Amino acid sequence: MDAQSYNATLADLRTVRDNIKKTQTALAKLEAERDKQIAQLAAYEKAKAERIAPAAGLSLAEVVARAPELAPQSLAADATPAPGPAAADQPAGAPHIEPRPHVPQPTAPPTGPTGETPQAPAAPAAPTAPVAPTAEEGEPRTLPSIPDGETGDAWFTHTKNLASTRPNFTQQARSTVFLDTDTGILVHRNQTHRLDLGTRSAADILNAVFGVLPEGAERIYITAGAPWHRDADRHPYLRDAVAAWFNAPTPRWRTDTGRGRDRMAGHFVHARHPVARYVSDDESHVEIRSMGEWFDLEDGDDPATARDAFVLLWQALRRHWDDAVVMGSPSQTGRDLWTRTIPARGQYSEGYPVLSEELRGLLHATAGQGRNELLAPPRVPEMLPQLVEYDRTFAYAKHTWKSPVGTPRRITGRQFAAWSEKEQARALYGCGHWHIRATVPDTWDHVGLLPAPAPGDRAWHYPATPGTTFTTWAGGPEVHTALTNPLTPWKIEVLDGILWDDGKPLDDWAKKLKEAWSNLSAQAHFQQDAQQSRAAHLASRGIRAILLYGIGSFAQRPRMVTGTTPRTQERDVPADAEIIGFDDDTITWQKPTGFSRDPNAHPEWAAAIWSGARAALLTQRHRADDTHAGALHAAPGTVIAFRTDALYLTQPQAWPYHQQPGDYLKKGHLTGPLAAPTSEEELLTLRDAGRAALTPAPTTAGA
Repeated sequence: MDAQSYNATLADLRTVRDNIKKTQTALAKLEAERDKQIAQLAAYEKAKAERIAPAAGLSLAEVVARAPELAPQSLAADATPAPGPAAADQPAGAPHIEPRPHVPQPTAPPTGPTGETPQAPAAPAAPTAPVAPTAEEGEPRTLPSIPDGETGDAWFTHTKNLASTRPNFTQQARSTVFLDTDTGILVHRNQTHRLDLGTRSAADILNAVFGVLPEGAERIYITAGAPWHRDADRHPYLRDAVAAWFNAPTPRWRTDTGRGRDRMAGHFVHARHPVARYVSDDESHVEIRSMGEWFDLEDGDDPATARDAFVLLWQALRRHWDDAVVMGSPSQTGRDLWTRTIPARGQYSEGYPVLSEELRGLLHATAGQGRNELLAPPRVPEMLPQLVEYDRTFAYAKHTWKSPVGTPRRITGRQFAAWSEKEQARALYGCGHWHIRATVPDTWDHVGLLPAPAPGDRAWHYPATPGTTFTTWAGGPEVHTALTNPLTPWKIEVLDGILWDDGKPLDDWAKKLKEAWSNLSAQAHFQQDAQQSRAAHLASRGIRAILLYGIGSFAQRPRMVTGTTPRTQERDVPADAEIIGFDDDTITWQKPTGFSRDPNAHPEWAAAIWSGARAALLTQRHRADDTHAGALHAAPGTVIAFRTDALYLTQPQAWPYHQQPGDYLKKGHLTGPLAAPTSEEELLTLRDAGRAALTPAPTTAGA
């Protein structure tokens, strides 16, 4: 670019800036007019929020936030301050309501198609039990507690007639194809076709695929192209673009409503990894999914490589499960494989019972997942001498050897205080979840050790200021670490707790997955053919995803249904739905349905694994090397960030790495001086540069 072009582009940029300001001003005026009209409608004595919400393009909660007098009487009656598990994903602007502990009655079935919520470790289970308040901006959340007396004691049971049991059927495989919508290349078994995908609409893709495959396909994985983003520049959010792509006309096809044992139906609107499900006029069922659910493909990874990765993945699983089937998503596959490891005889041959809804709700509200924290100046230097990334390989697989089983017991603060030190240590080392009051030592100069509720829905931070006292919930591994850390013991007061027996419900499942991962990692390392080596590496990442997302699925995320309603029938939009998009003809909405009677809901297992993984980021022992690794074994002031399973430091460490689950792998190293990152975006930019600079790059499967 020369000086003339530079100045011309600057002038264009100023024009864009001015247009943005004008658009923002116009939008603000429209929103003010909308809110004014909502207030006018609210003055009508028979006004109802559920009628106004779809007309305004807002959720019910957002309308009530603007016109509190429209709050349903049932909510107003329940607005008595009382502790209870946190609400699942309330929309921004939702009213600050603290319902009394209760178990809601089942809601009516949705009027539109339903979609699955991908089960990821990134999010915990959802309650239909008591709901805690959403924190106002700037105010820390108040975590729920267990009610006193018989009310709280009644939570310590299992849901009647609901248990995880070994399946008595054989899972059926589905014919699968792999499609690059940028190039039109389709791979089906050993065949390769080049398709004309037209506008890359769902209809064009379905008709093109079924045009070259008369027998059809039941699952289409998109390996590149993201066709659901084709009109992203016409929508304010990617989810809006996805919804519009789903809702475009599909002659000869309609939205699938489910069949047989597969209860997943309808489209799932997700910004990056949506799922579209269709059925044709001749009853051919097919779903379109993103390959990104399984692993990230890079430039040069064609559909044939993705096909080979899935073949290797299936072969690796078949060595351990003779009836293994690769299902649509890693979470589905992981859950299905785990059920096939439930013992056929012995103590749990009748299945693993599911906790009460109240305890599941409590765990949802108080057990977070990975630690994500950026330490910015002045806690760290303005300029960093270097930035080194250490990532725990296949981390969650390290923490599956022990999990909570049996009927949980309540351990009150008074009971815990009466125990001997040995009994207390045994309880904290066991499978428990503890309501505690923690105090940071006066001499503390390192990172925080325990998660505490932060402002914002489901946000957590890690207090480290000396003398700070806070109340929170934490798993046994973290509490044990706070009391026995190698620097200075923290003061911990146990207020209440949940304690289970130690068991191994996940051990056999995880061992098989770890062995499959190890074999594929070795194959990727020693394979001479570049494409097969790459396919084996991707397959190992697929194994990792099965375990990672399988664990997340035990947490039982909130079930979310999505649906569409014609604009002419907007009264039929569910009253508690959130409007996520609309056009001249259709309103697209979504609503949480809370807990289903999921026999595989075990948030206590996910919570225990996540707690163990967070504790291992601080300190973990390598017995074979007689040494320790983790943030607390780096000098104070050298920890820059935590990111789920990764540490970012300003000094390299001599931590052992044996390519085993849980080991710290050096993945990036960037020499300085470097400006300390002050945002996630800046951290990720430095991370990518550090990975590119590290040579030789690791070729084995990472964390």
